[in-house]
Amino acid sequence: MPVARKHLILLGLVLLVSTAVLLAGDKKSKSKSADAVPSAAQTPMEADKRIVHALNRFTFGIRPGDVERVKTMGLDKWFDEQLHPEKIDDSAIEARLAPFRTLNMSTKEMVENFPPPQVLKAIENGRMSMPSDPAKKAVYESRMAAYQQRQQNKEDKSAAGNNAVANNAEEMPPAKPAVVDPQMAGADNTQPEMRADSKTSSSSNSKQPVSIAAPPQMNAEETRKQKQREDAMYADIAGDTLLQMQPDARYKAILKMSPEERLDLARIYKGPKAAQLVDGMKPDQRETVEAIAQPQAVLGELAEAKLLRAIYSDRQLEEVMSDFWFNHFNVFNGKGPDRYMINAYERDVIRPHALGKFKDILAATAKSPAMLFYLDNWESVGPDSELALYGQQRPRGPRRRFIRPQQQAKNRPNGLNENYAREIMELHTLGVDGGYTQKDVTELAKVLTGWSIERPQLGGGFHFNERAHEPGDKFILGRRISEHGEKEGEEMLGILAHEPATAKFISRKLAMRFVSDNPPQSLVDSMAETFLKKDGDIREVLRTLFHSPEFWAADTYRAKMKTPFEFVASAARASGADIQNALPLVGTLNRMGMPLYGMQPPTGYSMKADAWVNSSALLNRMNFALALGSGKLPGTSLDPQTLIHGPAPTDAQAALSTLEQSILAGDVSAQTHAVMQKQLGDPKISQRKLDDADNKSNYGAIAGLIMGSPEFQRR
Repeated sequence: MPVARKHLILLGLVLLVSTAVLLAGDKKSKSKSADAVPSAAQTPMEADKRIVHALNRFTFGIRPGDVERVKTMGLDKWFDEQLHPEKIDDSAIEARLAPFRTLNMSTKEMVENFPPPQVLKAIENGRMSMPSDPAKKAVYESRMAAYQQRQQNKEDKSAAGNNAVANNAEEMPPAKPAVVDPQMAGADNTQPEMRADSKTSSSSNSKQPVSIAAPPQMNAEETRKQKQREDAMYADIAGDTLLQMQPDARYKAILKMSPEERLDLARIYKGPKAAQLVDGMKPDQRETVEAIAQPQAVLGELAEAKLLRAIYSDRQLEEVMSDFWFNHFNVFNGKGPDRYMINAYERDVIRPHALGKFKDILAATAKSPAMLFYLDNWESVGPDSELALYGQQRPRGPRRRFIRPQQQAKNRPNGLNENYAREIMELHTLGVDGGYTQKDVTELAKVLTGWSIERPQLGGGFHFNERAHEPGDKFILGRRISEHGEKEGEEMLGILAHEPATAKFISRKLAMRFVSDNPPQSLVDSMAETFLKKDGDIREVLRTLFHSPEFWAADTYRAKMKTPFEFVASAARASGADIQNALPLVGTLNRMGMPLYGMQPPTGYSMKADAWVNSSALLNRMNFALALGSGKLPGTSLDPQTLIHGPAPTDAQAALSTLEQSILAGDVSAQTHAVMQKQLGDPKISQRKLDDADNKSNYGAIAGLIMGSPEFQRR
């Protein structure tokens, strides 16, 4: 049988075993009633598994040496330290993240550095000026050229009328880029007519290029496509030449291109290929080149930072809880300005409150521009508010609320928006069965009218618009909320944060994250009791969970399926990999169906196994694990020797047993072990050379097999 075919069959066998085991475990978990086994009668976990269990649940995975460190410190002391991250020195991860300037930018600074369409429109209309800094100017010029091309496309389609050929035109043909001469990297090597002259605006660079005469047999559409092919060819040639340059020279050459040339280059080097263009550049140079191609790409730094923190931070519980709360108070990075707001949202709203009191994180998210924009509350206007009655015109006189001036429909403000009020009750506090009615949702929406954003398109902050606020008293959950403007919303959020239904809803979600997909009701009740007694203090709720018999029950051990994010982070931690560039890991999560900050519905990503267990997902996980262990993952280096504690194993079988102990604490079923044993002789897996005289085992490839196993995919 051919080696490749044998490899595929064995790999398929591993995946089938993984799927069967994971689904069986999930089915077993679901079959148990939450009240079927009293907590006092639960079988306790073996003592030697407690540290592994705690590390798997309260961190993003076990690193080499973690078990020994916690054993030396003491499990209770370790957990208490994790509950107070301010006591933990995390300077190492901060140094690793220091090159990412965007992490410390305000939303306003993000907008200024990486201009969205509204800024470009303001420049085009003369309301804003082009920046003088060469790097910023290159970004603005390139984005302006792209913006003007889009505008021209719209005009072309509109003017086409009954011309069938013109109706199919999608965009103006871009200008042909100059081929970069590596010998001229330090000089101006663009053609004179293509140069982005500092004395001219970007609009001068987006004029119609010289047209190519179409052969008589080609119609206009064929000519356009031919022109696009030629431009792509020239851009490809220019890109190949750029890649041969040193990073600094490559950066300078890109800045010297015309805006159209840069856009053509961006069309070729997009997706995974984009990393080639910025490889080796300094962080600020990389940001500039990425922003030239697509401003939103720079926001990849946020995703990289999230992964790097999960992998390297010593404040692991804080990272786990920051991820939990972001998912709970989910916002989506694909909704216009929200992609610029998410950085500040996670940094200033989620992370500082991750282990604090629930009422504080609820209030902070409610006033966050990211949340207000995502769920459209910033546009919510009370039906009897001054803004609804009078529009932008301010009336005079005591009867101003009872006089509705004539307004054109286009000038009338938006009405009451119930989106955010519904999500606050259903997803953020009470839960879907929390005892509220549609009337309560409508009244809460009125309370929150006026909670808005100051110029959201330009990165403004929270703003209470009194003219949009609904006047009068409101009645919610049987309570009367007297009219007092912005304070109404603050009062109502405080009430919701202390509701028994909220305590149970939040406690159940925490128990789902840390214990099981269907947590025992006894555990949820004890956590909810602590929630109410301790004013929603999340530290105390987690402490109750940690000391509960339900958490330490034997059937909770490795009973939770890792999400793709948890799997990738745990694999990187278990392998001891050095991540120089986390973007390939970000791409891996995209392929696994869990793009960071990319969940569109407000429900966030599921924590349950059935959302992630399928053959395709497991294949992606296996491929990633093998690439990581074998040292074939771009941007990552791995020394498999660090996984071996003590004398080096004498053969592959011994290496497998040693690494099973190192990575999985020996928790490998006989079936999984047998399947992996069969893989060891396959060069596609072991990657051993047939003429290798000393017959050394490939520890990395074996580690990859173990990280792809069903046992590793559970925590």
